[in-house]
Amino acid sequence: MIPDRPPQEDVLHGSEELKKGAHISSFDQYKELYHKSIENPDEFWGDVAKDFFWKTRHSGRFLDYNFDVTKGRIFIKCMEGATTNICYNLLDRNVHDRKLGDKVAFFWEGNDPGDELTVTYRELLQRVCQFSNVLKSQGVKKGDRVSIYMPMVVELVVAMLACVRIGAVHSIVFAGFSAESLCERIMDSQCSLVITADGFYRGDKLINLKLLADEALQKCREKGFPVEKCIMLRHLSKAAEDDLSSQCPPAKRSCPDLQVPWNPDVDLCWHALLRGASDVCEPEWVESEDPLFILYTSGSTGKPKGVLHSVSGYMLYTATTFKLVFDHQPDDVYWCTADIGWITGHSYITYGPLANGATSVLFEGLPTFPDVSRMWQIVDKYRVSKFYTAPTAIRLLMKYGSEPVQRYKRNSLKVLGTVGEPINPEAWQWYYTVVGEKRCPIVDTFWQTETGGHMLTPLPAATPMKPGSATFPFFGVVPAILNESGEELEGPSEGYLVRNPVQQQLLHLFPSSIVTPPPLHLFQVFKQPWPGVMRSVYGNHSRFESTYFKKFPGYYVTADGCRRDKDGYYWITGRIDDMLNVSGHLLSTAEIESALVEHAAVVEAAVVGRPHPVKGESLYCFVTLTEGATLSGPLEAELRKQVREKIGAIATPDYIQNAPGLPKTRSGKIMRRVLRKIACDERDLGDISTLADSSVVEQLFRDRCLTTP
Repeated sequence: MIPDRPPQEDVLHGSEELKKGAHISSFDQYKELYHKSIENPDEFWGDVAKDFFWKTRHSGRFLDYNFDVTKGRIFIKCMEGATTNICYNLLDRNVHDRKLGDKVAFFWEGNDPGDELTVTYRELLQRVCQFSNVLKSQGVKKGDRVSIYMPMVVELVVAMLACVRIGAVHSIVFAGFSAESLCERIMDSQCSLVITADGFYRGDKLINLKLLADEALQKCREKGFPVEKCIMLRHLSKAAEDDLSSQCPPAKRSCPDLQVPWNPDVDLCWHALLRGASDVCEPEWVESEDPLFILYTSGSTGKPKGVLHSVSGYMLYTATTFKLVFDHQPDDVYWCTADIGWITGHSYITYGPLANGATSVLFEGLPTFPDVSRMWQIVDKYRVSKFYTAPTAIRLLMKYGSEPVQRYKRNSLKVLGTVGEPINPEAWQWYYTVVGEKRCPIVDTFWQTETGGHMLTPLPAATPMKPGSATFPFFGVVPAILNESGEELEGPSEGYLVRNPVQQQLLHLFPSSIVTPPPLHLFQVFKQPWPGVMRSVYGNHSRFESTYFKKFPGYYVTADGCRRDKDGYYWITGRIDDMLNVSGHLLSTAEIESALVEHAAVVEAAVVGRPHPVKGESLYCFVTLTEGATLSGPLEAELRKQVREKIGAIATPDYIQNAPGLPKTRSGKIMRRVLRKIACDERDLGDISTLADSSVVEQLFRDRCLTTP
């Protein structure tokens, strides 16, 4: 599975300086530890567990599981019988045992430059204990679910860790979600209390968060699920003198225009509740497999799934992946640009970094506000050494060229990371060359909400990098590639995938002498558990089993396409539902998009399928152009030629539409199911509440291509 020696050609290496103090400093060391982690996981993870505090120790197997639905109920158990508390391990252990009380836990950087706050580990512990006591005073107890709907402020971290400290289960809802989405999640997880804020700025746009929370609570009441209490943080607004919450301190950046609704029968003021609350709170000791949090993830269709993670396994896995993937060192300043409303923010802003005593940047704003150099200004301001962001953000900033990046030194950077989707090689190279100046390795991480932490990833000092490849599995992870029949493929997985006789006949229409064969894109699966894997879909274990284990009994199925090259490197090709079947060929939308983006006039591309009477599916391509460029006949011809040359004639775009903007979620992911509807002129879009800007949809409908060239 892991090659004896990595390739020496067509790869890039971390610097010798980085290797000197690295946790994993060579490929041989990685390989040795990897084999130990899969052959003797109890010993491997048992060694990791020694660094944490356990009120009682586990008994029996470290990891126990069943991945095969034909053999009974699917389950995963880690350190069964042990008791601990994650909040204690993240804060008390660092303050009292590791003597890190005066170390900065978070540099908070607000939406506006100059709005900032520094919080040490000791201060964070005190604030969490205070709010834990507030939650207990409101009747919240072990096992209760609490919904958190807040912007990227320190109080969001305080709220989630306060829940954990008293054994409650947090369900964080991204503050960009609609009232309907919040209502749905509150009701599904049966939350007893909601924590929110008055509002926040996203760039120059004011979001009245309390108004949305009130709408959600009203919808809950109308549907027969009244939530009795809502705690509100005053982040922007000033309290009226006759307001029950008038003892709230004014926000650093007040907003007189923000009208905050207030229901004295339900609403409670965060600041007023804290007055007099003790900053000492004993942790609730919980079982390893007790629930830790619920986080909802939505597929292309259907009701959002409440991904349920449990205590000990998630703690160990996020702590270990953070430490090794970013090669965390005590003097690092780490910055993950994600929102805590997503799994990346859970694992790699809160739990993983704090478990390692790290200093992090917590950012409320946007990468383009007040100008497109904001991220690099923050890197220099805090001397950020480890930086983790999304390919979407990289492509966005590429549009403006290298000058905004080069206004700042960035000489503190040591490791760069990407997360959220496969990164196309062109964006990888720009990130590596312009941002990192060819001295910072890039850890291109593949993982999911469901996996809890990194699954396939380079290690910065040990893994030779191939631009666009997630490279090799993390410790304890055993990947496999299956075809549609469930057959496990060994070695390089490239070539044609022919699934039935009809497709075989279609291949004669497109012989290999005409077509450059695209790589074979198959199912990425995992053969055994790792500590951080989800335990269930909240309230619906049968959905958990059918979604992830039924298709291929004995395997956890990611629903992602993947290929493995001759050197053993893994390449994630995108979601299986982002694969297109054109004349019997499975084509990756990610590869076609990458070919389009290679053209100098294209900043971003998204490819979907449109039904075709002969080929099954035709290729409908949306392209966002550089400033000043227009989609003309000659440019379209150039783009078709480029894709043909890069992938093959079978991948030639049938439709190319100019897209000044693409429908994206607030986390930056392109909603391809919406693009498929546009391509087919289908106006029933389903739930688009997660779109950052829904106005782009109507424009794309107006400009859609009507005829094939």
